[in-house]
Amino acid sequence: MKDLASGKFRPSLSDLCVSPHLRAVFANKSESPNKLSDSSFLFLHFSYLRLIDIQTMAPSMVNDNGSEPAQLLGPESASERTLYPYVTGTSVVALKYKDGILMAADMGASYGSTLRYKSVERIKSVGKHSLLGASGEISDFQEILRYLDELILYDNMWDDGNSLGPKEVHNYLTRVMYNRRNKFNPLWNSLVLGGVKNGQKYLGMVSMIGVNFEDNHVATGFGNHLARPILRDEWHENLSFEDGVKLLEKCMRVLLYRDRSAVNKLQIAKITEEGVTISQPYALKTFWGFSAFQNPTVGAEGSW
Repeated sequence: MKDLASGKFRPSLSDLCVSPHLRAVFANKSESPNKLSDSSFLFLHFSYLRLIDIQTMAPSMVNDNGSEPAQLLGPESASERTLYPYVTGTSVVALKYKDGILMAADMGASYGSTLRYKSVERIKSVGKHSLLGASGEISDFQEILRYLDELILYDNMWDDGNSLGPKEVHNYLTRVMYNRRNKFNPLWNSLVLGGVKNGQKYLGMVSMIGVNFEDNHVATGFGNHLARPILRDEWHENLSFEDGVKLLEKCMRVLLYRDRSAVNKLQIAKITEEGVTISQPYALKTFWGFSAFQNPTVGAEGSW
């Protein structure tokens, strides 16, 4: 029912009744309302509350010329989605070694193409058995950490002597990322999750749309293109801690040379059965005297 004078949409209660019995009650004025069951009464009660919400929140449902409205605008009609990330971190590289998991990431965060922040930690521990690294939007990473804090707190409240392992946390993150992707409001991150529980090493990653896999070594961002080939050539199952750190540093050095968003300030973290250790920030030794760096556009016709 439309009230053209007031310009508002006023559906009758019978319009809100899905059950044929309820429609009959309101269509037949002589039928006693006492015949309504408890469930029918509750349905009508909440339908009436919804009717009030519609009349309160919706703008005029009739055009000025009295024509039919295009659609009923809900309360989320004006909501916006993140169209692109603002402050972002670059690659994360991680691998398994003989005692656990090693993970490396630099501490830069770019505001667009400007390297704005240089002390952002992108590796965090999750519970007792897991280590998380993230590239992408920093604020979304902070939101994910809040989700994980709630998850770990809920798990600890059971006080049953058990705790979530890296596989469970990784599965949880895949569901979170895929859920947000289905809402067309993704968390703009690529995540690396590693850990050790009951002697079992686990390493996996999940993208911003929920694509996920497990492997012996993983990388995000530019690391997928520049670090993974190095890892495929040099990684082996019995890698020692020292050799694993050298391999990660080699990957991070290549990324520093080639990735404009990388900074020479990184952290390396390890997780074993004994727990999590995240190093203090430090810089790599670099060499910029390569001939290719002196005049990089030689032989590149049409280049700037």
